[in-house]
Amino acid sequence: MKVIIESGATKSDWRILDHSGTQLRQFHKAGTNVSAMQLDVVQGTLTDAIREEGLAEASGIYLYTAGVVTGEIRSALTSTIRGCAPKADIDIQDDLMGAARGVCGHRSGIVAILGTGSNTCFYDGVSVHRKVYSGGYVIGDDGSGAALGKLFLADFIKGLVPDEIADAFSSRFDSSYPAIVEGVYRSASPSGYLGSIAPFLLEHYGNPYVKQLVDGNFRAFIRRSLIKYETSTYPVGIVGGFGWACRDILNPLFAEEGIRVSRFIKAPVDGLCEYHAQA
Repeated sequence: MKVIIESGATKSDWRILDHSGTQLRQFHKAGTNVSAMQLDVVQGTLTDAIREEGLAEASGIYLYTAGVVTGEIRSALTSTIRGCAPKADIDIQDDLMGAARGVCGHRSGIVAILGTGSNTCFYDGVSVHRKVYSGGYVIGDDGSGAALGKLFLADFIKGLVPDEIADAFSSRFDSSYPAIVEGVYRSASPSGYLGSIAPFLLEHYGNPYVKQLVDGNFRAFIRRSLIKYETSTYPVGIVGGFGWACRDILNPLFAEEGIRVSRFIKAPVDGLCEYHAQA
């Protein structure tokens, strides 16, 4: 029995595979993010889940979570899991490796994460190499849902959005200036607030203004991040809910730049099940 865990800050997605790689069940637990949570909290979350779900006899446990940046963190989490599942092969990686293995498997390629945020790297089929820094939602994240929301709000507060779209936005969101400032600068998750606007904009993609905004966001991602890699040699695998939702928009934009897309996957864990089933 193999256990694959792909975790964000708010929830973790657990998949259980049998010896042949067939998925037996899946469930969600509390999220883990070592960069944003105390290590002992993360350890407790993992321990509780393994015990509650009866996974002590697992032959392999594979955890992908943000914040695994030092060997000490990896060792501490490995010891925690081994204490609950002593027979398991244990592999702990960060979320970027999860995306790379999920979308590329054992093949080389360029990895593009397009969700609320964005990120990229080159993956040689074993290890993650050279990456272009994202910068986060304040100074980067081109191509992401948050970046699109930021572009839209910058136009909206200055009265640059066509009336049809502005009115539709105001009918769904609190569009007062104080509410926008609160969402961007004081909410618990500013990037989440900005990203929450993206689905609304995609619904109005047929509007010329919105199309230009959406396409421009993706072109910025291509020209500021992706062309830093060897796109003439390696295909790009796209991971994330926003990229998945925009796949029909992205395909022609990538083709314009001569970039090949290997595949889109909505969530890394979908591809990780394939990866570990083959291992």
